[in-house]
This record gives sequence, C-alpha cells and structure tokens, in this order.
Amino acid sequence: MFNSKQPGLSKRGEIWGLFVLLLYTSPLPCFANFSQAKELIYKIKEGLPRGTFIGAIGLDLNLDFNVKPPFLFSLPQNKVSEQYVNLNNTTGELFTSGTEIDRETLCPHNSEGKGCVLLLDVFVLPQQYFQLVKVKILIEDVNDNRPKFPTDEICISVPENTPVNARYAVEQSAIDPDLGLNGLQTYWLVNDFGVFTLDVEENDGGELTPFLIVTEALDRETQAEYITDIIAEDGGTPPLLGAATLKILITDVNDNCPQFSESHVNVTLPGNTTKGAHLARLHAFDPDLGANAQISYAYSERVPRDTRSLFHLDRTTGVIKLARKVDTGTATFYKLTVLANGPGCIPAVATVTVHIIKVVTGPPAIIPRYIAPEKDGVLTIKESEPVFSPIAFFTIKNIDKNQKVDCFLEGSGPFKLGPYQLFKNEYLLETTEPLDYEETQEYELILVAKNTGGLVIKTFLKVQIQDENDNAPVFQQSLVEVSVEENNPPNTYLAQLRATDQDSGSRGEVIYLLGGDTPGIFVVDQVTGVLTVTTSLDREEKETYRFIVRAVDQGTPRRESIATVVVTVQDRNDNSPRFINKDFTFFVPENFPGYGEIGVLSVTDADAGENGWVALSILNGSDIFMIDTGRGALRAKISLDREQQGTYQLSIEAIDGGQPALSSVTMVTVLLLDVNDNPPIVLFPQSNQSYMLVLPNTLPGTSITEVYAVDKDTGMNAVIAYSIIKRKGGEPGSFAIDPETGNITLKRELSNRGLYSLLVKVSDHGQPEPLYSTVMVNFFVNETVSNESYIQSLLTKEADIEVEERPWYVGQMKEGPERYELFPCKPVLIALSVTSLGLFLSLLTVTSYICCKRFKRHKKKESEAEVPLKAKNGSKQVGSRKLRRISNI
Repeated sequence: MFNSKQPGLSKRGEIWGLFVLLLYTSPLPCFANFSQAKELIYKIKEGLPRGTFIGAIGLDLNLDFNVKPPFLFSLPQNKVSEQYVNLNNTTGELFTSGTEIDRETLCPHNSEGKGCVLLLDVFVLPQQYFQLVKVKILIEDVNDNRPKFPTDEICISVPENTPVNARYAVEQSAIDPDLGLNGLQTYWLVNDFGVFTLDVEENDGGELTPFLIVTEALDRETQAEYITDIIAEDGGTPPLLGAATLKILITDVNDNCPQFSESHVNVTLPGNTTKGAHLARLHAFDPDLGANAQISYAYSERVPRDTRSLFHLDRTTGVIKLARKVDTGTATFYKLTVLANGPGCIPAVATVTVHIIKVVTGPPAIIPRYIAPEKDGVLTIKESEPVFSPIAFFTIKNIDKNQKVDCFLEGSGPFKLGPYQLFKNEYLLETTEPLDYEETQEYELILVAKNTGGLVIKTFLKVQIQDENDNAPVFQQSLVEVSVEENNPPNTYLAQLRATDQDSGSRGEVIYLLGGDTPGIFVVDQVTGVLTVTTSLDREEKETYRFIVRAVDQGTPRRESIATVVVTVQDRNDNSPRFINKDFTFFVPENFPGYGEIGVLSVTDADAGENGWVALSILNGSDIFMIDTGRGALRAKISLDREQQGTYQLSIEAIDGGQPALSSVTMVTVLLLDVNDNPPIVLFPQSNQSYMLVLPNTLPGTSITEVYAVDKDTGMNAVIAYSIIKRKGGEPGSFAIDPETGNITLKRELSNRGLYSLLVKVSDHGQPEPLYSTVMVNFFVNETVSNESYIQSLLTKEADIEVEERPWYVGQMKEGPERYELFPCKPVLIALSVTSLGLFLSLLTVTSYICCKRFKRHKKKESEAEVPLKAKNGSKQVGSRKLRRISNI
C-alpha cells in the first residue's frame, strides 16, 4: 500500500540508501587522508655540516615509490627549509642545509629537561596520496661552548683576621650554554698559595657556585694581595676551560699598635733659648692602614701641668717646641713621658729628658740666612739642582774670645756644612750629591754648635725636595704580543697596556696614544690603556699588525715612552680549498702506461696550518684512477683503451684539514687520443674460402664484388686503402680494385673458366707505421656451379699466387681507355700530362659511351645468369647491393 500511494518517495529513498551505502563502503579520499596526521621523530647533533643525512620520510612511512603518478614531498615553511634543512621533493630525504644548526641559538632559553626541537610540516602529494606528516627533529647538544666568566677579573676582599675554614662565595660564576655533561661541572684554582682552596656548591636549580675557603691564617702586613686564575671546567670530551683572574685583597684590621723608633731622647737646652725653639721630634710607626694606623701623641698624666705648658707637644707630628722662656732658677732638669696612642691599642711610651744649662753670659746664637726658598723653617730645593748648590748661610754669634766653637751637622742626607772661605764663624750649607725626589722627598737636619766649655746649641732644619718632571713613563712590557682569532666581533678586547711614572702630581699622570703608523681599526683608551679592535679581522688579508703605543705624562716638558704592539691574527677554517680552474680537461694517448701521470690538479687553500692542508680524493672512478694528494697528480691504475671508452668524467673533491672540514669539487675530463693500435677488420668477404660465381661473358668494366673492412681507430688511423698484392689465375691486370671503396671491377674479358683468386691487402693510414690485414677473394668463372666439391678442393689446394707487378696504389689506375691516376694529387698529374689532355678526354668519352650501351644490353642477361653463392653448409645468402652472390665457408 505504501509503494502504491507514494511511488516518488520510494524512489528517492532508494537513491539515499544507495548514497549512504557508498559512503560507508567507499569513503571519499579527502576524508580518508585527512583523518589522521603522521608523526616522525629524528635525532641529530648540532653543528653538522651541510648535506648531512637526517632521515628518509618516504621510507619511514613505508610508501610504495612504484605508484604512478609518483609521490612528491613539500615543505610549506620555506624560511625554515632554507635556513636549516633541505628536502628532496622526490625521495622525501631530509638533509642539513647551509646554515649550521646551533642548539644554543635555536633554543636560547631551553632547559635540559625540555630538549631542543625543530618542528616541520611535510605535505605528501599529489592529492590522491595526500598526507600531513609532522616531523620533529631533536637537536642533541655537543660540547661546542667553553665556560665563560662575566668579567675577566674577579675581586674578593677577605679580612686578615678571617678564621680558618671561612667561606667566601665567588658571585661572578661562569656560564656554559651547553647542557648535561657538556655544561659547567667544576671550578679550580691555578695557584692556591697554600692558604686557600676552592669548594663548589650546587643549588636547587642546578647552578654551581664556587666558594673560596681560607685554610691558613692571613696577615695583611706580610702579604696584602693574592692574584691567581680561577678555572671553570665543563664535562665534555675533551673538556673545555674558561678562565678569569681572581684577585684576593686582604683587608686590614687593627692588629698592630704604634711603636716608637726611639724610646729615650736626651735634649740639652741653654737657659737663654728663645720661645718656639725646636727641641725634638718623636716618631712612632703603626704597620696597619688607614684609620687603624692613625697615631696621636700626648703627654702622660704623670707629666705636671707646668711642664706641659713649658714644652708644647704637637699631637699629630710629635714635635716638641719651647712654649715660653725658660726660668733657669726654677729647674734644670725635666723628664717628659710621651704616649703614642692608636685606636684600640695600649699606648707606646717614650721618655724625653731635657737638661737646662745656665748661661752666665749671652749664649752663642746661630743666625741662619737662607738661599733656597724658605717658609716656616722649611727649605725647598728642586731635585734638578746641581751638586754643590748652596742652600743657606749660618753665622755663629756671642762667642767668647777664649773659647773655640765647633759647628757640624747631625742627620743623614746629601749635605755638608763647612766654613765659608776665610770668614770666621761663617758656615755654608750645600748639597754633595744629586737629589732625587722619587728616592727621598724630605730631609731633617740638625745644625749643632758646640764650644770648648761643653755648651751645645742646636738648630733644626727641614729640607723638602721639589719634584720635577724628570721621569718618563715606563711600560711594564716594551713588547706586547697579542693573539686574536680572525672573524672576531667588532670592538674585541685585545690587551690592557700599563705604564707607570714615578713623578708626582700631574707629572705622574699617564695617557696612552697610538703611534702614527697604527691602522685605524685599533683604538686605545687614553686613561685605562685598554686596546681594542673595532672591526673583524681576516688573517688571509693580513696576518700580523705591528705598531707602537705612546705613554705620555702631563708634566712640562712632557716625557713619553713607547711600547711595540704585535697583533697576530690566528687562523680559522673559513676558506674552502679552491681549484685554479673550474674544471680540467686532459688529453692522453691511449695505451698510456699504468700509473703514468695524466695531469696535475692545482688546488690552494688560503687558510694556514692544518686548516690549509688539502687532501684530494676521487668521488667516482677510483677503481680505474688514483690521485697523488701531495702533487695533485692524476694517474690511471691500468692502461686505457680508447676503443673501449674514449672519455672519462671524474669528480675530484678537495677537503682541508680544518674542524669542521671544508671542501670543493671540480670536474675532470680525460680524453683519450687515438693510437694506431688496431688493424683493419675485413667484414666482407667473411672467409678466405668464400667464392663467387662469375659468368664467362661478363663484360669488362663490370663491378663484380667489393671488399668491405672497418677500423676501430679514428682519424687517419681509420682511413682504409685497398690493393691487390697477389693473384692466381688470369692475366695480370684482369681485375682492378678501387683503393677507397674496395670495389673490384673486371678489366678484361675472361677467356678461361675456372678458379681465380686475388689476395687483397687492406691497410690503414696510421702513423708511424700503417697496420693492415689480408683477405682472399675467389671467383669461379663458369655458367653454373655443377660440382661444388670440386670448387672446394680448388679452394683448399695450396697453390702459389703470383704477385702483381704493381704496388697497391697502382690499383687506382684503370686499364683501357680510362684514365690512370698514379698519384692522388690530380693537379700534379694534369700539369705533367697537359700535352695529351685532349686525346685523353676524347678516349674517355668514347669508352664511357660504349660501356653504357653494353651495360644496358647485358643487364637483363646478367641478372638471369646469376647463380646464388653457396655456403659450406648449403644455405643460400643474398649478396650486396650490386647483385653479388658469394658462398661463405
């Protein structure tokens, strides 16, 4: 009922059912192929050279490469493909490209746990095979980075009272971008001086921190600084090292107290000494530094106040002066106890004893008159003053006529005090030696006048030496040798030049300047002396730079010194070997002896050392050829035959000794020149036992047969000439052979029946000696072949063959009315026979006409009379294009 009422709906239901059935049984190709993406994982090491095989996508997907149309593989990420990998579009093989894969550059923030991955999407085409393949290339780390400290010099301050086993962290730890064992593993010291050691701690993040440990007691006063190198070492094979200078500064603590250089000082003071007279100067020393070494001088509490007020003590300098006039009626002896105080120390004690001498009459007095500049009792003299320069005059007054006064100097220094010429009681102070500010800056002198009564008068004098610019800066090294690798980044640090000047003030300040011959690529910091190069260097362009650096002080006049800097550019393997030619072609005669030198391939490499060593190898044909790496000589292991192969194409690779190695390839073509080493080979007739039936009525001029030969050589070595050298049967000149084509023509009528034999010489035109072959051409003259066995017996019978009177080249002559050609050079023959030219042409015309008539008349007869040549086995073979028939035996 349903079908009858709704026939249209039923028909549509059948169509939809069929569609659903087809959908389930045969899903569309696009739905089938896009249903799931394939994933392939490959693993390679970083730093592989160009062309290194990564993986074969087609093989790993088990694709059938025999299908039609063939598979195609495509990378949609063109930038990634060009930068890191190359994909073979037909095989699906992945190779590394020209850009070397550096894991640290590709994955700069990658940790060891995550790994470095290069992701690629590869399309498999055409559409009917379409697949999306996800390719993951895991980049494995190699030890190609050495640990590096953030600074070249690390300073650590350690107090001198640091306890043993105290630890100090070296905060400027090294960094190694490699992972795992290739990363940073440990630290160590080049020199521990017996008082330090190094320990390494690892934090929760896996970072290593070196700790400096004190193993022995320190004393800044014994040694204030330790300089060594700290080494960071990774775990690669071989391990790579990084270094920095470790400067350990021992800081001062107050572990020393002041000590007086003299603990007892005796002073004799005349009773008439004036106020402000210099009595003594106490000196205490503390080996500590800075505030720990500050010393202040003070009287002990045991010294009465009246005594303190009489003798003034300078708290800073330790100088004791007379504060007021001495009262000789009060006391004649004073004992001064002076303390030298340091921070946190027990004071040092010195005792000054002052004896007061009563003066009945006026005491002697020393009156100074200064020649050198003077201020507050301090004389100033330039260090450039010559020897015996006068400094001051001294006059002794208030001297008793009955007493004698002796005047002399106390204290050390290049000075002398002596009477001035004939004047009495006049004394001159002058220098005795050259003065040097850098050696001694100040002298303290005591002028002593002593009379016969025991009275002593002292006058204190301080002489300061004034510095002058008399010292030029001095370099620590007059020759500074620096090595730097080529292709360095711009502004690379080369060295720090150091020069010192012993002068003071601005006279000792040094600036650094480059000499006029210095290339513009080098720069020196005027203050620090740091030498840098502003651009990248190329060793192949220039290997050594030599220039001077000037150290100039700021004195007047300026003084300077120079140091020579030699910068050596170290080679890197940045040049591939280069052949002098893009390709090479060598011509070699065949049969050249084995291991003979075919040619030399010249190749150069601009690099030096191992980077410039070049090894040659043959990429193809190494079973036949070999190459001498030293000279680049190409040799063949065997003798070569041009007839087997005339040309060889070789690919020669030149690879240098650098790491990684660089290479180049050139094409070499070896062409073999022909040598006449093959005689002609007769192809027709095939045997000396072959024969041909010739009818007795064959007309002269008829072409009977031909000899056909080939020569494997080329050129003139393959040009063939034919000649008849022997005959049997018939009269001389009955047959003629064309020397160029080998065509044999009947020249005379055949009067006798029977067997005729011709020995034909087939010779080439090779040099130095032509090669040749011979063949026997047999004619059986008869109307038919009735007794074949008889003919065979004639062929096998050994009979002498008469020699033709003419040599082979006379075969070019044609008998009868035809013209003769003794020489191939027709112009010479015409010149010699010009007188008979008219007759010769007339005869040639008549003969040609008669021959043509006869040939047409007998052509039909000849074709009917030809008998097939019979072979020994009885089989029939058809002859040449001129209706020849021969029997091959």
